Amino acid sequence: MNLEDILQNPEQYDLSPTLLGTCTVESPVKGQRFVQDGPRIVPTVDAVRIADLCSRAGRLPALEEAGPRSHLFHDPAWTRAAIVTCGGLAPGLNSVIKGIVQVLHFEYGVRHIFGIPYGYRGLNPKYRLAPIHLTPELVDTIHEEGGTKLGSSRGNQDPSIMVDTLQRLNINVLFCVGGDGTLRGAHAIHEEVTRRKLPISVIGIPKTIDNDLNLVDRTFGFETAVYQAAEIITSAHAEARGAANGLSIVKLMGRDSGFIAAYATLANTVVNICLVPEIPFRLEGPDGLYEALRRRFERGKTHAVLVVAEGAGQHLFEGVPEVKDASGNVLKHDIGDFLVAKIKQHFEELGMDLAMRYFDPSYSIRSVPARGTDAIFCYQLAENAVHAAMAGRTDIVVGATAGTFTHVPIEYATSERKKLDVDGPLWHAVLSSTRQMDYFRSDRR
Repeated sequence: MNLEDILQNPEQYDLSPTLLGTCTVESPVKGQRFVQDGPRIVPTVDAVRIADLCSRAGRLPALEEAGPRSHLFHDPAWTRAAIVTCGGLAPGLNSVIKGIVQVLHFEYGVRHIFGIPYGYRGLNPKYRLAPIHLTPELVDTIHEEGGTKLGSSRGNQDPSIMVDTLQRLNINVLFCVGGDGTLRGAHAIHEEVTRRKLPISVIGIPKTIDNDLNLVDRTFGFETAVYQAAEIITSAHAEARGAANGLSIVKLMGRDSGFIAAYATLANTVVNICLVPEIPFRLEGPDGLYEALRRRFERGKTHAVLVVAEGAGQHLFEGVPEVKDASGNVLKHDIGDFLVAKIKQHFEELGMDLAMRYFDPSYSIRSVPARGTDAIFCYQLAENAVHAAMAGRTDIVVGATAGTFTHVPIEYATSERKKLDVDGPLWHAVLSSTRQMDYFRSDRR
């Protein structure tokens, strides 16, 4: 159920957030405009599409705008909040943790804020991981550090056991910071909470470095990852240019979506070939990768830089057994090592000596702190997540949609991965910058 499905069949989808109950507590937040309740933000800015929806369906699919409410469901004096960070590292995790603590403490006066160690594992008592009491003093400088103050982990835990732990700790607000797997876990916790009829808000904050959450324009960590990747590409270009027939291959994150590879290519326009999961490619044949590289060198170019997303070219591993991680995600076969070996073998058989360099900066990118506007974005997500929780919203992820912070039901955010539009302006800009089709197409000279 992607955005196009919703716009085509708006009557089939209800984007309203889940509410715990009536908000009766006056908000202590001062100096801000309170936001009205109810769905108001249409997830498209296309005036023609909006007019068509009005005339055809009679209603607009709309998300609720995020922000502070004049009245709350949770009384700050009785609120006990917990934060959990799950999945792989991404820039900005500590910025989000700090933001949540600061807004809860200073805006709402909440004094009982706990960090759950090592992801959902910390909600399972068999691991004997004690929660951390978080204060503004404790988190004061953590935004300057990469990683997460709380630690993280992959893997599912029994929702019943996790909710038992929340009840023992008297937690009534839970912030789950992570990607689609984490959010599915948050939804499972919500379902167990609902079954027990407990007044606990479960709020997701979207952390996926691949920027592939449905109905969410941008996730934190993505912009910093592009900055870091662009610097790696500079090094790769220097290495390739410094040798005769130099070829540098840079593997970047992107299991199912090529956003980081595409944006990094445009952020540093020395890339000659960009390969993404959305577009299958061949190694052999007149329009294959081998020939594209050969044509480039044949036309007098002395070097080449190739950027490949980790999920690209998986069709080339046909017959290789599938492997999953602790969270049940299918692990991608290593396209970087594969390309290095295959390209080297091919050009050796041609009698052509390539000076190859391989860069796999995944962990060095994931482990840095958020930078610039990405750090600002982290705080804004944290702030709006707290506002949503205190106003009794639950089973939602706070995201940026159509230029506005919104409440997206977790079910929709995780229904499928957002993909790069290969017919859209972003990918066209990549092709324009790299000119790679000049090398891939045998009819171009």
